[in-house]
Order: sequence, then structure tokens, then C-alpha cells
Amino acid sequence: MAGVVNKTVDDDEAAMRLDRWFKQHYPGLGFGRLQKLLRSGQIRIDGGRVKSDTRVQPGQTVRIPPNIDEGREHRPLTANTIRDRHDFDVLNDMILYQDKKVIAFNKPAGLAVQGGSGINRSVDSMLESFRDLKGQKPRLVHRLDRDTSGVLMVARTRAAAANLTKSFRHRNTQKTYWALVFGVPKKREGRISTYLVKEPTPDGDRMRIAKHGERHADHAVTDYRVIDPNPRRVSWVEFQPVTGRTHQLRIHAQSIGHPIIGDPKYFDIDNWDAPGGIQKKLHLHARNIKIPHPDGGMIDVTASLPQHMQQSWNLLGFEEADGIRDEDE
Repeated sequence: MAGVVNKTVDDDEAAMRLDRWFKQHYPGLGFGRLQKLLRSGQIRIDGGRVKSDTRVQPGQTVRIPPNIDEGREHRPLTANTIRDRHDFDVLNDMILYQDKKVIAFNKPAGLAVQGGSGINRSVDSMLESFRDLKGQKPRLVHRLDRDTSGVLMVARTRAAAANLTKSFRHRNTQKTYWALVFGVPKKREGRISTYLVKEPTPDGDRMRIAKHGERHADHAVTDYRVIDPNPRRVSWVEFQPVTGRTHQLRIHAQSIGHPIIGDPKYFDIDNWDAPGGIQKKLHLHARNIKIPHPDGGMIDVTASLPQHMQQSWNLLGFEEADGIRDEDE
């Protein structure tokens, strides 16, 4: 018979409700039984009686009475566990970097980050398979469009999620995208600064350039540079978004007359066909992210091109090494 166990509250569990804390550590413990154990004083924090809505703090000791099973061992094989095993394998193959706080994936084009209308599978739903022994599911901290490939950061803990989200919000993160666009911008480097507003269409939400002061419009800023110097029907452009608006790079590329190849929403060049061999898929890839690590230092993650973009790069004779920035630039 298992005896009394004393568990220490972790740093990442600060201010968590006690009932939520038990749900993570002891998913097999029902709420009704938890209430009875609390009322009878069998569950205590630092020796004192508590209620289900008590907020736990790091370093506190939770008294766990005998015979409470954590409920995660020997689970029966069900449709859910079979799906989870498959999702785990798929996500595991996508990992570029991981530690105790952070995971970085190379998200393939076509896989949605979050669920929604008509979406049966997403990175967020697949992350169920990455729940840890405490029941914590990794958390999304930013987004990529469904058809955009590349680096996607995920936090393993609540505290790491708050830290990374803050870095994205306060623009302490450097994001670099590679794209194949129509034509060659005359200005080889520049900044695109506009206001964007979202409007619904029969084909889903779409962004448009708005006037300064227009209701619900957000300021959007993108730096860009042309990597391939040779005149072609298409060109390789690096984008670095300063802000993070929906479809920002796609609408900004269109706004300067050089929409991204394969973009079903914003490519607006009439009677134009891509060079032979280039697939009609969105050619936009989140190539690199540099972001402060929650524990200090920097995370610097680079994702290889998806298959359809690598094929285009090969056809056009682009060399990935040409896209690497000098640290002195």
C-alpha cells in the first residue's frame, strides 16, 4: 500500500489553482473525490488546510494521501492512444531543437498550426501526444499560416510560454523568411510600412492595405532584401517582419508589386505562368528565428527548405549559402 507522499510545487506552477494542479499531476483523481479529501484535511499545503481554488506557489509542499494513482501508467490501447503515437512520431521527425523549456519544429507546408473550420489536424492538436508526466501539453507561442513552412516555436511549460510570448510581443525576436516572388524589386533593400485591416470574404479572412486611422487597422512593418542579384521572371527575397500581423509578408509583397509565387490569396498578376517546373504552392518559408531563451542566452534555429521550394531553388540555380547574412551586416 502506497503511503503519504509530499510533492513540492515547481517554479512553472506558480499561482496555479490547486484543483488544476491535481488535474495535471493526478488526472485519474475525480473532482468529487478531491473535494472530499480537501474537506477531511487529507490534502494539505505546508501542513495547512486548503480549498480547491487555493493558488499554489513554488516551493510549497502538497501532502498527497495514500493510494492516489497518477493514472498515466498502463493505459489501454484506444483510438486516441494509437493516434497520439502516430502524432508523436510525426512531430518528433519535425524537431529542430529541444530542451526542457522549448521545442522548435520545422512545420511542413499544408499543416495548420491551430484547428478551425474544416481543419481536422493541426500542430496544436498533435501536441496532445507530447504531454509530460504532469499532464502539461506544450503551448504555442506564435503562429505560421497553414501553407507557410518553417520554424515554429513551442513552449514546454507555462512560465516558458509567458517568457517567449513576451519576447514576440516586445519584438525581441528576429524572424527571417525566404520567399520566391514575381519579378525583381527595383530597390534591392527596403522597408515596407503600411496599415492593414482584416476583412471577411467567401474564401476566408483576407488582409488589405488600409489608411492611417482607419478603424481596426494595425501598423505593419517589414524589412526586405533581394538575395539573388540576377534579373529573372522571379526573385529570391528575404523578409524580416518587424511586426507580426496576419498575412503580413504576403500582403506586403503584393503591395510592392511582387506577390509571392503560389499565393492563392494575394497573387494578382494576370495571365502569368510560373517558369516550368515550379509548383503552384506558396513559396514562403520561415527560415530562421533568433529569440531569447527563458533561462538566458539565445536560441538560434534554422529550418531547411520544404521540398517544393528546394525544387524551385534547384531549377533556378539558387545556392542556400547565398542567403546567409554576414554577422557584420
